[in-house]
Amino acid sequence: MADHQRVHPAGDPEAPQAPTAPLVPPYASKSDNGDPAPRDNGYYPPPPVQRTIPVVHSRPPKRRRSCCCKCFCWTFSFLALLILAIAITAGILFLAFRPKLPKYSVDALQITQFAPANNGSLSASFNVNITARNPNKKIGIYYEGGSRISVLYDGEQLCQGALPKFYQGHRNTTVLVVPLSGQTQNATGLLSQLQAEQQATGSIPLNLRVRQPVRVKLGKLKLFKVKFSVRCQLKVNNLSEDSSIRITSSSCKFRLRL
Repeated sequence: MADHQRVHPAGDPEAPQAPTAPLVPPYASKSDNGDPAPRDNGYYPPPPVQRTIPVVHSRPPKRRRSCCCKCFCWTFSFLALLILAIAITAGILFLAFRPKLPKYSVDALQITQFAPANNGSLSASFNVNITARNPNKKIGIYYEGGSRISVLYDGEQLCQGALPKFYQGHRNTTVLVVPLSGQTQNATGLLSQLQAEQQATGSIPLNLRVRQPVRVKLGKLKLFKVKFSVRCQLKVNNLSEDSSIRITSSSCKFRLRL
């Protein structure tokens, strides 16, 4: 019975040890042997702070951009339909009326004045015979006011005038006599060049330009006003007063401008 009541002294290595709390905090790191790896001063560092990276969501497209795209699509569709409608209308009108360009020619030129003045200027007065032909069967032409016709030599204007207002019907030919007059300053060099060219080539080149506003009549419908231009290249034998002026060559080009 003495064996059962044996008292173990303090510090006896064979005495059973009471369980104690672990010396390593649960969040401390451990060494390869399973023991904690403290620093030199025995302090266990706190666990590293784990930062959460915020999730950036892409913004949805703005409504304003969507509205702009819709407006652009509607505008483009409207313009496409408008161009298509204009093309169809123009095609129908072309097939119905078969339009042809008018033709113009310069048939005669009469010089009533072409003389230098004492101050070196040049005064010129011409009468130009112009033939206008309308070859269309169903189209008439209204020649409106505000026209301008001029005669030039080497880019220098000699005289100018205007066509009269008139209506030219279907398949009509009209002969016009248009008076032109003008004055050129410092024309001494121009006269010398003109005489030298006449002696060298036997002819003098002139340019005749016409700018005319017109209204086209399709059947009974009178359209809006448009402008056309005519450019004629002429060659005459001389530019002397009271002499027979002969046109050796003439060619005209017609151009329509809206």
